[in-house]
Amino acid sequence: MTADESARVLDSAAMATYVLVHGAWHGSWCWKRVRKALQAAGHEVYTPTLTGLGERSHLNSPGVNLETHIADVVNLIRWEELSDFILCGHSYGGCVVSGVADRMPERIRALIYLDAFVLEDGECLLDLQSPAQTQAMREQVKTAGDGWKVAPIPAEVFRVNARDSAWMNAQCTPQSLACFEQRIKLTGGLKRVRNVTHILATDFQEGMPFPAFHERAKTKGWKTRTISCGHDVMLDLPDELTALLLEFA
Repeated sequence: MTADESARVLDSAAMATYVLVHGAWHGSWCWKRVRKALQAAGHEVYTPTLTGLGERSHLNSPGVNLETHIADVVNLIRWEELSDFILCGHSYGGCVVSGVADRMPERIRALIYLDAFVLEDGECLLDLQSPAQTQAMREQVKTAGDGWKVAPIPAEVFRVNARDSAWMNAQCTPQSLACFEQRIKLTGGLKRVRNVTHILATDFQEGMPFPAFHERAKTKGWKTRTISCGHDVMLDLPDELTALLLEFA
């Protein structure tokens, strides 16, 4: 084997595949900086927009639910023929990647929950909010969401940096309440994923459920990390997040 051929083999071996799943009300757009940075480092990156959100908001309907979003990502993986990839879910995206990992654990190199929900079988997102948060969400849906649309939480609540706050508010779109109501069905496949990490954003904790999921991750024996920023890590600290994700390559 020539030196050039050896170099090509090493480059191929070093290249990784990432599937990055956004959270509620977001879309592929929120991963833009991290996606470009990972691609510049030679990696393959997929950032699917879930049905009914972002550039797919014209498909939003009362019937869009968690199962729809799990299928979005499962089908991407199937038809792009992905394997040995790094799967990362942010916030609500943690619910989605749990369902994906449960169905195809053998394809996943590493599973990352980025300031994300960690559901047990039979749980839904609304189970894991405070009663006051759930009541406020249902009231908003009833009075201003046509009975099914949940309005985006403002960037200011997520403590998004000042530079991106207005942009994020303009980009986010309403999401079907059914996404938060539907209970996840896990069959045990998720337990076969060996490399699982939960990352907690430490500047977004007061009144939020994510510290509890960080502790839940510890009880499962998963790895845990922290990062000092608000909830939208990919907006606040894209370079630091990229460096962290590269560790899994």
